[in-house]
Amino acid sequence: MNEWRQAGFTLIELMIAVAVVGILAAIAYPSYQEQVRQTRRAEVASALLENAQLLERHFTRHGAYDTGAVVLATQSPTSGAAIYTIAAVRGADTYTLTAAAVSGGLMAGDTCAIYTFNQVGQRTPADARCWRR
Repeated sequence: MNEWRQAGFTLIELMIAVAVVGILAAIAYPSYQEQVRQTRRAEVASALLENAQLLERHFTRHGAYDTGAVVLATQSPTSGAAIYTIAAVRGADTYTLTAAAVSGGLMAGDTCAIYTFNQVGQRTPADARCWRR
């Protein structure tokens, strides 16, 4: 008597497995993107505050912030592509640091796509999630 044993998956079982993986991916990917955004927000907030500290240190030593504009860029640690462009506009007694998300990136449509910080500590946007560290 021959016993027939099934070896492998049927097409229905395979389609159910693909559907389950698809549903899990549809739930997990947006959550992953939000985590990446939060990480990048923290990085740019940290970079702005670090630059503000350097400017304040310079003001303490020299009595002025110097004048002019400086443009920097923060880069992704994995791809090396620019994420934000940071610009510093300095006057003798004032400065404004502005970080703008690079167009076309993950942060371009985000609420926190443009940050500003000045010498009196005013931060925009006022949304608390943008400045969380």
